[in-house]
Amino acid sequence: MTNALFPVVLSGGSGTRLWPLSRSMYPKQFIRFHDGHDASLLGATLARLKPSLGFNAPILLCNNDHRFLVREELERAGIDAKAVILEPVARNTAPAIAVAALTALRDNPNAVLIVMPSDHAVKDEAAFVVAVQNAAEVAAKGRLVLFGIKPDSPQTGFGYILQGSPIGGKTDGVFEVEAFVEKPNAETAAKYLAAGSYTWNSGIFVLNARTYLDELSRFQPDIVAAATKALAKAELDLGFTRLDRDAFSQSPNISIDYAVMEQTKQAAMIPIDVGWNDVGSWSSLWDISERDANGNFVQGDAVMTDTQDTYIHSGTSLVATIGVQNLIIVDTPDALLIADRSRAQDVSKLVAGLRAGKRREQEQHLRSLRPWGFFETLSLSSRFQVKLLHVKPGAKLSMQMHHHRSEHWVVVQGTAKVVIGDKEQLVRENESVYIQATQWHRLENPGKVPLELIEVQLGSYLGEDDILRTDDVYNRAADETK
Repeated sequence: MTNALFPVVLSGGSGTRLWPLSRSMYPKQFIRFHDGHDASLLGATLARLKPSLGFNAPILLCNNDHRFLVREELERAGIDAKAVILEPVARNTAPAIAVAALTALRDNPNAVLIVMPSDHAVKDEAAFVVAVQNAAEVAAKGRLVLFGIKPDSPQTGFGYILQGSPIGGKTDGVFEVEAFVEKPNAETAAKYLAAGSYTWNSGIFVLNARTYLDELSRFQPDIVAAATKALAKAELDLGFTRLDRDAFSQSPNISIDYAVMEQTKQAAMIPIDVGWNDVGSWSSLWDISERDANGNFVQGDAVMTDTQDTYIHSGTSLVATIGVQNLIIVDTPDALLIADRSRAQDVSKLVAGLRAGKRREQEQHLRSLRPWGFFETLSLSSRFQVKLLHVKPGAKLSMQMHHHRSEHWVVVQGTAKVVIGDKEQLVRENESVYIQATQWHRLENPGKVPLELIEVQLGSYLGEDDILRTDDVYNRAADETK
């Protein structure tokens, strides 16, 4: 049984309700605002079912934009993935899990999948592992198991599961699924809580891989056909598995709940109480955070007077409050959110408005992550821009050229290897180099410590899309300059 257990981590979410910390290019699963900031939500998910606990190496699914972030989290966790599969287009959970099932069955015809979103929090890790192991025993017999979370409040942001009869008449905590219920209004949610027979749908599944594909073939055969073809025509790129775009695009866009779980006779559910939270909003994050005697949580610098039940995250500035309660205050270098805590779910609507207005703040932070490190905008005007570039030891940028801007680099830490045209030179701390527009150039960190330099750009156009690349060791497409 042990070698048949395959953790599957779905990391394609955008986390819009946790804006402005979560952005489309740096969503919530990568943010370190949980567990003392030592691990991201994705990192904690990877650590939950380690190979050392008897599980196979994980299968991860994500989109192209996040692939290097996922790799970095794997390195931080000290885990080698069985596969990191890139979805070329978003097609929801049913097709993604189909690809994972096909991948696992290549290794083991008795594969059992433990499917987990990448951005959930679990307080009692040991109890969760036991629950997974119990569910895997049920799934090994051909069942599709989902975890129901015992509710402690009448939440309207979750779907619900109506618990049916014990399976086989036994009282070992495994039940039939009587019904799936959509997100209710407040009055209905209160009735569900009082009834005691409803649980929240956690979105965590323990699936017999063969049964899942068989049932999916019954209800949504186009998904299985698309997933099979997309995986068969997949290509390896720097260790990532790139699904074939044309084939995967043919799949219907549908969740596992609608495609299979609400129709199959093989569904089973196990109620669990492991301190689960989907961290789906600032209010849910406040729920699991350590708060002071007045119900306030503060990350960063804040001064509060007569303030109650408020969540404050301060990135760089001092946040001062007087006579407020039940607020969410999140301050970042380029955006400030102030919201009533009861309206935390509406942040996604705000982000939709930012996206419609083509606002950069919904997509990227001032600090933009790259596979070689990051750059951070320090000052921006119409004709100049100042950035901090941070290059990891041993990393190097592509050979590149800009049509409209020149660049002046000043090294403030480490040693840079700089190529301009056909000339190569080492530039040390407190030394600088100037690059004219249209000159081909490359930056590399040959040292053992991070390289940091100040880049001053001057020109008529300073957009990140003013770049031509050759010889990129990260195989990035031309449009990957968001």
